[in-house]
Amino acid sequence: MTMTRTDDCAAINQVLADQYKAWAAGDADTFVADYTEHATVIMPGAYRRNREEVRQSMAASFATYLQNSTVTDEIQDIRFLGQDYAIVVSKAGILFAGETEVPADRLVNATWVLQRCDDRWLVAAYHNSPVDPS
Repeated sequence: MTMTRTDDCAAINQVLADQYKAWAAGDADTFVADYTEHATVIMPGAYRRNREEVRQSMAASFATYLQNSTVTDEIQDIRFLGQDYAIVVSKAGILFAGETEVPADRLVNATWVLQRCDDRWLVAAYHNSPVDPS
């Protein structure tokens, strides 16, 4: 099967959409289904070293302060590094129950590194940092 970059972009967009659908459902197992086994996640104050650490952290968070929350995530750019790697830059934020807009102080810039494995795009690394309000 021949894949095009349009197909790749659609598949990458679907990875993120599926992840945030799982977030809205509070489903940590499905949330990490598109992560590589050794995926890393770095956020302010947190460093997760593999898919299982990410899953455990998300399960605990979905059971407490992230319960009934959703995420907005707008892809700003997808850049390919060869055939099997992509860097995605997005702007995201968490919407807590009852919110319709993410407050500016909770917006983050995120960098995703995705790797094609057996014709599937998987998250190999994720990092975010707060948006500079200036």
